[in-house]
Parts: sequence; C-alpha cells; structure tokens
Amino acid sequence: MNYVVLICARGGSKGLPGKNLLPLSGAPLIGFSIKVAKQIKRVSRVVSSTDSHDIAQAAKEYGAEVPFIRPKHLAQDDSPEWLVWRHAIDYLEKYEDENIDAIVVLPVTAPLRSINDVNNCIDLFEKGHTDSVITVSESNRSPYFNMTVNDNSGYASLVITPENQITRRQDTPKVYDMTTVAYVVNADFVKENNGIFEGRVKSITVPQERAVDIDTLIDFKIAECLLSSHVD
Repeated sequence: MNYVVLICARGGSKGLPGKNLLPLSGAPLIGFSIKVAKQIKRVSRVVSSTDSHDIAQAAKEYGAEVPFIRPKHLAQDDSPEWLVWRHAIDYLEKYEDENIDAIVVLPVTAPLRSINDVNNCIDLFEKGHTDSVITVSESNRSPYFNMTVNDNSGYASLVITPENQITRRQDTPKVYDMTTVAYVVNADFVKENNGIFEGRVKSITVPQERAVDIDTLIDFKIAECLLSSHVD
C-alpha cells in the first residue's frame, strides 16, 4: 500500500501569527511533524503543502518535499482543509505519476505526537473496513452533563439531554475530543467525498499530553512546558 505523508502549513495563521515557524525547543514547529514523518517506515514520501516560501524552505531543510506552492484560494482563513488534501493528491497523481492509496496527515499544530501514535493509526487502517482513522483523547467535559447551548430566547440547556438525570460526570456516556495528532485517510475517499464523517471512521485514543493542539499562545506555552518536563 502506498502511503504519502501530508503536512499542511499555511503562512497566514491568525490565532498565533507565524506559528508554523515558531521555535519550540530549538526547532520550528513544522520540524516536529516532519521528524516523526521521516520515522514512518511504511510511507513513500513526506510532502508539505504550503503557500509560504519561508515555510517551504524550512520544510525542505527538515527533509520534506515541497513539489508545489499551494494556490492562494486554498490558503485563506476559510479554506477547507479537506480541499487542501484533495489538491495535494490530485497534483501528485497528475504531475508526478503517484498512485496514492492513502494519505497520512500530520498537522503541524500537534508537535507532541509520538511515532507509535501514527503507527497505531496505520495499523488500524490496514485492518480494513474503514475509510479513515482519526485520533481522539478522553474529554474532560460531557455534552450530557456540563456542556450547554443557548436557544433563541437566550436560555441554556445541555447540548444533549440524557434520558435519565445524571448527577456525576463519571456516569455519563464516554465521549472523546477529536485531536490533530494524525489522520489516515483513503485517497479515493478524499477525492470522492467532502468530509471524514461522510464515511466509515475508526479512532485511536492518545493521551491528552500528546494531543496538545497549538492554536493560541497559551497552547504554545503548554507545549513548551510539557516538552521541558519530558512528558512521554
């Protein structure tokens, strides 16, 4: 099976400007995803999709390929990540004669992932009966107990109203936060559909300390703290 790692990193981050190149423990953030990608024995290529020449240069320095510069219309604040994946697959298959079975997406914003997290996703994908594998972590909150939504009149209610009264979070159905640690997705599924949950999805659970998703300065500081503490 031909796997291609895809690392997407646009230059116009708003929540944390320039985050994809921010130095974390001496390396740019994008370097962490590439380092893990280079350790995956079952992938044929590690490709970065970016609209930024600075990010492209950093990606190359850490060992990724940058066969194209992402079109501007796919590098906007509202550009769907799914279409970025599809563009990369289409480009590699059309212009570089790749025959891609699945992509392994390693977002730059999850620098604390381990190689085992990614390999576990690929292992589960290879068992079949799924279009994609995502990563999740156990949630500290529950839509059945302590997450609310406001109606049109401004009144709050639980996101999901349980059939019976629940007085402890521990008694709620177990729910998970979707993380950005890794995705393994069938390439044809990406080309023929518009989102992961249109198909069959399985998940790998990762601990919260490896699932930190950097979108704000606070997230970045948490990642720095965890790295300095050598949390595995």
